Formats: sequence, structure tokens, C-alpha cells
Amino acid sequence: MVTSVRSAVLTLPAASLGPENPLAPLVPPRDVHRDVRAVGRMPGDMARQMRYAPLRSLLPVRRRDGYGRERVPTDFDAVVIENDRLRATVLPSLGGRVHSLVHKPTGRSLLYTNPVLQPAGFALNGAWFSGGIEWNIGATGHSTLSVAPLHAARVPAPDGGEMLRLWEWERLRDLPFQVDLWLPDGSDFLYVGVRVRNPHDRPAPVYWWSNTAVPEGARTRVLAPADGAWHFGYERALRHVSVPASGGCDGTYPLSGDRHADFFYDLPEGERPWIASLDERGRGLVQTSTDLLRGRKLFVWGAGASGRRWQEWLTEPGTGGYAEIQAGLARTQLEHLRLEAGGELAWLEAYGPLDADPGRVHGADWAAARAEAAGRLEEALPRATVDAAYADWRPYADHEPKEMLATGSGWGALEVERGRLDLPGTPFRAATLGDEQRPWLKLLRTGALTEDGPEPGHSLVSPRWRELLEAADPGPSAAYHLGVAQWHAGDRSQAVRSWERALREGLTWPALRALAAADQADGHPERAADRYAAAVTEARVAGASRAARSALALEAAGALLDAGRADDAAAVLAAEPSGARAHGRFRLLRARVLLAQGDAAGARAVFDEGFDMDDLREGEHTLADVWCAIAERLVAGEGPVTEAVRARARQAHPLPARYDFHMGAH
Repeated sequence: MVTSVRSAVLTLPAASLGPENPLAPLVPPRDVHRDVRAVGRMPGDMARQMRYAPLRSLLPVRRRDGYGRERVPTDFDAVVIENDRLRATVLPSLGGRVHSLVHKPTGRSLLYTNPVLQPAGFALNGAWFSGGIEWNIGATGHSTLSVAPLHAARVPAPDGGEMLRLWEWERLRDLPFQVDLWLPDGSDFLYVGVRVRNPHDRPAPVYWWSNTAVPEGARTRVLAPADGAWHFGYERALRHVSVPASGGCDGTYPLSGDRHADFFYDLPEGERPWIASLDERGRGLVQTSTDLLRGRKLFVWGAGASGRRWQEWLTEPGTGGYAEIQAGLARTQLEHLRLEAGGELAWLEAYGPLDADPGRVHGADWAAARAEAAGRLEEALPRATVDAAYADWRPYADHEPKEMLATGSGWGALEVERGRLDLPGTPFRAATLGDEQRPWLKLLRTGALTEDGPEPGHSLVSPRWRELLEAADPGPSAAYHLGVAQWHAGDRSQAVRSWERALREGLTWPALRALAAADQADGHPERAADRYAAAVTEARVAGASRAARSALALEAAGALLDAGRADDAAAVLAAEPSGARAHGRFRLLRARVLLAQGDAAGARAVFDEGFDMDDLREGEHTLADVWCAIAERLVAGEGPVTEAVRARARQAHPLPARYDFHMGAH
């Protein structure tokens, strides 16, 4: 058949993503990858790139934490790329995720394809879902675009056919990127051309990891051309280990260990980059690329209780588990590369089936196992063919789209307008500018920033927008957003002055909330609690949105608890509608309040009634920490909590499996 790119509809049981959190994320989320220490010596370039530009703020991106767990059949716009050998289904509205990749002659599904869409708190800004192939750009972690719409269009392919282009403006690093996918006629491999550009007059940090979910079984083995790897076990330690054997188990089998772990393979210089996941018959998926994409990684959930619990959390009962094989620009995901002003990075990836001798693949001789996989890959897709395909694609990366298939955000169009940028191949058209960009477009054109409604819109924080805010006509909105930009830049005292000015000029609850967050960061819990309580009252009076009031109530109740004002925290929670109070994060706060009020039995009852904390984040131990605190108080009574009490509490009140999401050593 002739290779085709066509629109389709994919129906999945899906939980609603809910609204964005309207509150500017002034406090970065806890990052399990931050401040990692190396055990042993690492290469100099790796050490430099680990120190270079780690993410310290989510701004200007908002959090996505309003999703739930009730799933209903939902239609998603999809694009199907198909030839006589492969069929790829892509979801432009969900980060451009390759949802499935099917090898038609054998009927094999080469990816782990999640039968549901269940958001969970794994993206840098919250909502993310498992399965397929995702494109992670920005900073260490899953992209803030994980569930966001991308622009999509048909464009000419190098072989004379068509390919699907996905593109967007990545806002954490302020960089445009594109992903071109096509299937050459008769090919068993999906080709993916990727380009990241820096159109600015200053260097920018770049991060990229292509993340592929693959089915895992008892005899699934992941192979890569390496004898060593950098191991990260969610204990803030990075150490070099041998491959395949490490710590008494063969780490190339995802189910061989009990705990979550990352293995960043240490590929020798000049070695062809590839990674494969093969089952007991030696069959599965292989990914390879041109040399620029040097990193390869295996992520495993492990066979322990918490790993199994996470896998259940991300899908539905009876669904098989998965591991992740990944490819990136650096050795590890703890690094960021420097992209010079006006520069670009581009490479080609290929995904397809691999069949190898199972005896060799699963043999005790690791060198023979990986040589078998490498040899079969070279037969199926020679390295020279990948390099030639990349060279053929490069001129097509600038081709203008033929037909739009999906529309992303208007932020790229705003940046193109501001910088008068020319970005061949990735048009950020003025027609995509919408209500979110309108105040900023007005600032750009008139020097004034004004907003309608009871709460501020999106903040912009890059140096160029900050300069425009500093020169803007006076007004509460300009003062508030300038404060956010100053806070992002680390100029906290100036941010506080700007928010105080916004408060004086009538922007009450947003400014009070920002000042409260500043008080918390500066170690003034009582003043933060006062301001948060006032912000909650003012938000109700101002008619703030339901999403804003709920998010504010959560922050305020936490701040009041930190200040030792449990009764005031209880009053904030009680004022929320019953629907909001049923949310897991509110239920957990309710348990904390009861514990702080001296009612450990009541706090325990909240857990016994059962709840799901929908927005539980990767590496977050809050559920276990609160449970342990309740158990210790139940055992200690009015007495002190000693080590002996803690030991008895762990034995008398073990953490129920429902709440066991621990990552790392217990």
C-alpha cells in the first residue's frame, strides 16, 4: 500500500484532565532528581552538564493538578501513519504521543499501549500518562507538554511521500522544536526527525529524552551496547555499576529487582547508539538513532509492592506492566546541554521490530547477547542507512506544512511576534493567538498590561518580557506580573515590593497569596498564615474561579497547619464545597488537621474510610509520612515518640498496600 498520513479518532476510557491550576507556581515542586550526589568519579563533561542550568522554577508554565480518576469513554483526535509494514497512531492533542506501533505482517504491538488514559503526577507540571512513545523536552523529567496539544500538519517526506510534523514552543526554556514522523515505503521502521532551535541572542539549556514504554514479562530483557551504567535508585545518589549484573541481580531484566531504578548506559565512544527490549522468544522493539542522541536508559518499576502499586495506579486491573527504554542527548537525565544563540540540534531516530536468537539474547554471555542484537539490527537497518536518511531529511525540515491537522497553543505566535522571528518549517501563525496571549500582545504593542476577570492570567518571566513589564504603564496587573518575573529571576525583595504595589492598587487576593508564599520561603510562617487566611476570604468576595479557590484553600490550610493553627486550617477546609473536600488532597489535609488537633483516631479513620490522592507526585512520600505519624501517636498516646514507639507503630499499623507508593529505599 502507499504510505498514508490520515486523521482518525481514538476512543479510550479516560479521566478528565480538569482545569489548569490558576495560581502561579511560585514554589517549585519537589524534584527527586535534584541535588544528586555522585558516588565515585564521573567524566568531566558529565559533571559540568549536571551543574549547568538545573530547573529551579516551573514558571511560566502552570500546574496541571485538577484531574481525577473517574474514567469515561472519550474521543481523541489522532493521526495514523501507515505503510504495508507498520501502523503508528499519534495523539497530537496529548503531547504528540505515539500511542501505538503495530507490525502488520506479524500483528505484534511493539509498544506498551495503555488501554486507558489515566493522568498521574509525573510530569514536571503534574498531569502525565503512561504508554507509547513520548517526547520529553525542557528539563529533567516528563515534559510540561505531556498532555498539551501540539501543532500538527502534513509535510512532504524525503522519499516523495508524506510525513507528520509536530511542533510547539517549549516554555520552560523558551525554545521551539519539531518532530517529523514518516514511514518510507516498505520500511519496517518508523523514522523520526527531531530539531530543537535557539532563535534567541543568548545561549539556552537543552534537554531531550525520547521515552518508549515497552511490555515487561518475566523473561523480557533490555539490551544496549554497554558494559556499565550510571545507576539512580531514587536515593539522590548516582553510582557506576556493571552491566548486566549489579547488586546480586541481572539489571537487564526489568523484574529482577524489587525497587524502582534508572540505568543510564555508558555507551563507548563511537559505538552505534541503540537499545532493544526483547521477550523470551528474542522478539520485541529496537530503537536506534544518529550519533548526536548518545544517551540510552532503562527505567524499571521493579517487582516490589510499591512498584506494582504504581503500575496499577497508571492503568486498570489485569493490565500487564511495562518498563521504559529511552534515548537522550546526554549520558543521563540529570544533565542539560548548552545550545548557543542562533544554533540548533537535530538528529534522526528509528523504531521497529527486532528478531534475534533467544538462546544468545538470554544467554549468560552478555557480550554475545548484545552482539546478537547489534548484528540483527545491522541486518534489519544498517547504520549507514540511518545516517543517509538523516541527510535526506535535513532539507525537508524547513518545508512548510501542506495541511494543518491539529493546533497547539498561541505562545509560539506571541514569541514570534515579540522577536520578529523567522522559523522555516514551523509556522507559529498569528491566528493561534487567543485570550491567554491577548494581554501580553497589548503590552507588546501599547506598553500597557490590563486584564479582565477576578484573577490574573498567565505570567511571562523571560528577560525580554520582564524588561517590557518594567517599562509598562503603572497598574495592578503589570505590578503583579512583574513581581512574578522578579521572583522567577531570584530578585525576591523587588518581587515583594511589586506585589505590595499590586495590593495597594486593588489586586487583593492574588497579591496576598503571592506575599504569603514569599513569607513562607523567607521563614515567616505566622505572617504567611495570616496573609493566606486573608487571601481565602478576599477570593470568595472577588468571585474567583472554583479552581483558583480550591487551589488557594489547599495552600492556605497547609500554611495554617505549619503555623500551628489547626483550628483555622479546619475552618478553611470546612468552607470548601463537599465535592472539593472529597478530593484526595483535601482528605489527606483533613487527616493532618485531626492529628494536629489531637484526634489521632479520627485521623486514622480518614485513611480507613479510603481515599485516592489523584495528584500524588513521583517520589512523594506524604501518604506514608502522615500514616506513620498517626500510627506513632496512636501507640505513644500522650507520651513521647521514641524509637521504640516507632518500631511498635510500624508493627502494629503497617502501611496498607493502597497507600504504598514509596520510591527508593525504605
